[in-house]
Amino acid sequence: MRLQDKVAIVTGAASGMGKAIAELYAKEGAKVVVSDYNFEGAQAVAEGIKAAGGEAIANRTNVAELGDLENLFAETKAAFGKLDILVNNAGIMDGMEPVGEISDEKWDRVFAVNTTGVMRAMRIATNIFLEQGHGVIVNNISAGGLRGARAGAAYTASKHAVTGLTKNTAYMYANSGIRCNGIAPGGVETNIGASMTGISQFGMGRQQTGSGTMPRVGKPEEIAQLALFLGSDESSFVNGQVIAADAGWTAY
Repeated sequence: MRLQDKVAIVTGAASGMGKAIAELYAKEGAKVVVSDYNFEGAQAVAEGIKAAGGEAIANRTNVAELGDLENLFAETKAAFGKLDILVNNAGIMDGMEPVGEISDEKWDRVFAVNTTGVMRAMRIATNIFLEQGHGVIVNNISAGGLRGARAGAAYTASKHAVTGLTKNTAYMYANSGIRCNGIAPGGVETNIGASMTGISQFGMGRQQTGSGTMPRVGKPEEIAQLALFLGSDESSFVNGQVIAADAGWTAY
């Protein structure tokens, strides 16, 4: 029970990696806030956790809306009285557009979810953690936050921004009992592709030239194991790192 009596928020937790993280956290003793824009999906995950003997509540949050985020943290405090771990997992894809094709609308939408929403959640959590004297942030970033050809211009830039935000936050609050790390998954079996619209054939073609170097597609449960380590006290000496979990894809 590596997270016994911890309280954790997991965004984008109705499916995929977020669901796997929420379920593993609960299995390891955490009280989990299952947050997602898909409230019915979040409820199903929370009910499954409770049926397995864990503690969880469901929350509907559009991470691009500040009011929703503020409500998420308020509900967490009301239900469990504190917050120990924030997992920023929610994210969307672009359409593989290179910079010459990206629209302002698509750029703003991707950044609103992938970057601004993460920053705002971190800002709220950090102020809670400063009052408590401790707290952990785990950002699910993507190999697209480390390399330039895993997606289009908007997604790549949005994830690189979160890589920098993760490192900056870790350094700024290293003496305040707060840790901040990131995960950079490679290809994983999730439904994030459903968020892709207006796909660029040129951009997709360029991106696919490196797909053959990917050793294999990962399982959400494999990413959850890394999120568990980073969220637990076992990683107490790990701070400001973005760890690739991609079967060696970024080694190429």
